[in-house]
Amino acid sequence: MRKKNTESLGDVIRQMLKEQHLEGRLNDKHIIEAWPVVLGQNISKYTTGLSVRNHTLYVSLSSAVLRHDLFLSREEIKAALNRHVGAEVITDIVFR
Repeated sequence: MRKKNTESLGDVIRQMLKEQHLEGRLNDKHIIEAWPVVLGQNISKYTTGLSVRNHTLYVSLSSAVLRHDLFLSREEIKAALNRHVGAEVITDIVFR
């Protein structure tokens, strides 16, 4: 039987990450891992680099046509990635 003053291990870990200011970096990693899941393997084939800095996702692509198409859909992509992670991690996407 659980004592009334106990916490779940997940809650303790989340609290520790927040106190150590590591929660943001973990969410950045989750955004990068979500890219192929949210956008699919076809787009991932043309993705040459992903990084997150200052709440901005930087995406390097090998196709100029795809870069333009994704640029036009960046708001929907941003919302889908944030929704997948479950937090407002990125506020902008820059395609290179």
